[in-house]
Amino acid sequence: MAGLYIHIPFCRQACTYCDFHFSTNTKRKEEVLSAMQRELELRAEELKGATIDTIYFGGGTPSLIAIEELASMLRTMRERFTIATDPEITLEANPDDITEERLAAWKAAGITRISLGTQSFREERLRFMGRAHTANEAIRSIDLIAKASFASWTIDLIYGLPDMGLPEWDEQLTIALDHGMPHLSAYCLTVEPRTALAHQVKKGLVKEADDADQSAQFDRLMERMDTAGLDHYEISNFGRSGHYSRHNTSYWNGAHYLGIGPSAHSFDGRTRRWNVRSNAAYTKGVDTGGTYWESETLSAADRTNERLMTGLRTQWGVDLSAIEHDILNIHSSAVQGHVSKGHLQVRDGRLVLSKAGRHFADRIASDLFVVAHDR
Repeated sequence: MAGLYIHIPFCRQACTYCDFHFSTNTKRKEEVLSAMQRELELRAEELKGATIDTIYFGGGTPSLIAIEELASMLRTMRERFTIATDPEITLEANPDDITEERLAAWKAAGITRISLGTQSFREERLRFMGRAHTANEAIRSIDLIAKASFASWTIDLIYGLPDMGLPEWDEQLTIALDHGMPHLSAYCLTVEPRTALAHQVKKGLVKEADDADQSAQFDRLMERMDTAGLDHYEISNFGRSGHYSRHNTSYWNGAHYLGIGPSAHSFDGRTRRWNVRSNAAYTKGVDTGGTYWESETLSAADRTNERLMTGLRTQWGVDLSAIEHDILNIHSSAVQGHVSKGHLQVRDGRLVLSKAGRHFADRIASDLFVVAHDR
């Protein structure tokens, strides 16, 4: 099985914290989308006939594009690729784009899952983050999605905001749970370079949240989701049985995928490729047959390290028989050190983080990285 990722590089307005590639200028939208259609056609053979199990429209804001533009892309995929009989097809959407009519049209086009960029149910937080929707629109959109009978849906929430306390975070989780969400993606606010938020922090206009507060909010998140019956299957993701993100799970498990559009990444098991972060350069490259991407071939060490980084984030951990290095031998002291702290477990041939260890997932993975000798 393999996946398709489609990057729609347009947004209505810029969020203060976002470092993904996007443009708020939609004048060349049709040109970019046409180039993406051509890229789909040009690269259809790269997955070597593998069945496409998941399709993910991300961005940017995919819910900005017209229904026919979305349907046209899906038709091209069905013509050029072998699509599974029951694919998961996800569309990221913002609350201000949700209507009964659009939900029905997306469903008719083949969308099976909606990922809603809620982020917060508080008006002042939405303004701080530069979101285009209101708190009322966030709740209304969730109710409409719940009634639309998609196979699944999810919402995003952000914690670790400046001056956010546990009562506010509890309030956010309660609202989400009360509206019946089957899946939640919850992310701690990160100050990324070259974002409006980074500029505000540098100027002293915004003070970052304290590490202890962020950690406490993560603990409360795990506690509330466990009580509500949502499985913590990846560091930032919680879902009821049957509602895990199949697309993202395939990433974490090392599946192959093809990324289409400006800045989109692809992976075939040994080579990683990424398109340019420029709508103009991307469109020109596709149209003229020029090079609009860069790539690298991963060494055995790179492949092992990637599986450690992604696998340790999941409830399944890392299958030691599926990686190319004997981590238990190479890093025996590091492994034992994290095991003795109660942060890591060696269980049934797998390395798995404990609940406490989930706070240190990236650090633990980096401690187990191997040095490349085969470039």
